Amino acid sequence: MTSYQLRAWLGERVPVADIVEALRRKRVPEHRYSIWYYFGGMTLFFFIVQVFTGGLLLLYYRPSAGEAYESVQFIMTRVPFGWLIRSIHAWSANVMVATALAHLFSALFLHAYRRPREITWVSGAFLLLLILAFGFTGYLLPWNELSFFATRVGTDMAGTVPGVGHFIVRFMRGGRDVTGATLTRLFGVHVAILPAIATALLGLHLFLVQRHGMSVPPSVWEESRRTGRATASIPFLPDFALRDLFAWTVGLALLAGLAAFYPWELGVKADPFASAPAGIRPEWYFLWAFQTLKYVPASVFGVNGELLVVAALGIGAALMVVLPFVVPDRPHARRVLVWFAAAVLAYMALLTFLALRAQGGGPTP
Repeated sequence: MTSYQLRAWLGERVPVADIVEALRRKRVPEHRYSIWYYFGGMTLFFFIVQVFTGGLLLLYYRPSAGEAYESVQFIMTRVPFGWLIRSIHAWSANVMVATALAHLFSALFLHAYRRPREITWVSGAFLLLLILAFGFTGYLLPWNELSFFATRVGTDMAGTVPGVGHFIVRFMRGGRDVTGATLTRLFGVHVAILPAIATALLGLHLFLVQRHGMSVPPSVWEESRRTGRATASIPFLPDFALRDLFAWTVGLALLAGLAAFYPWELGVKADPFASAPAGIRPEWYFLWAFQTLKYVPASVFGVNGELLVVAALGIGAALMVVLPFVVPDRPHARRVLVWFAAAVLAYMALLTFLALRAQGGGPTP
């Protein structure tokens, strides 16, 4: 069978040519804010890296309290390039959170949640929450001292929820305390439940992005309407795709450099009977909430201070998800939202900085 016959045979059964033609007709707005369009693609790239490197780590990892630490140690010391794969997996998780946050805030500042892209925003907001859940569930898997006690502190926060708090803690831990049951439970969530949900949501999100296209900021649209000129655009294939590929290449170089020069350390094996060491903290993307808990009094007008923080975080997450349905599509409302979002971002950055400074520097891999 010749190459032409093979292409004809595949084209009849798999309509690749139709998909390519649709992408060739697709155009992407080109304006002074276009740089923000690439963070979504970079987040997708880091997710792909997570899936690939995570699959390789699964070949050797053993999800039990008696073998988890030793299996990771074996990966880093005995498996060829195992240390590199684990470091890339760990660094990719952290960089993916950063690009996902940049993607969400850029979509918010550019008002990309407006009609008809409400569901696109909702699916993206849920994907961000899933990425944070990936980080939380994967943190305990090496079963080292830092991750063990940080998980204990993190799950304790759920216990402040009135009525169902005790149930939530037992459900997350698989018992009363953080044990091997917690490890296997979080492992199952990390490698099976969350990936299944994320894949479905990601497929929906990408479909909606392709269906509705990239959003044009209101200011650019108004300028185009005022001048009578159509908004400049470039073809998705090959122009935007090649630029996106270049951004992926930059991301890969960043991961390679971080993994090679700052390999992710394993630390000391967790001892459930030992006292919590000084300096226990969550990953950097949870530090702002961790630091907030330090500033809130134990009791505020007779209400548990930790409960108030947990409630505020829950309400904030819910408002983020339903944002397109509660913010009117009017210039004044959009300006207020931008200033509010900028204040939230500044608050998160300031509290993260204060937490890192109090601990004597940045997070140690």
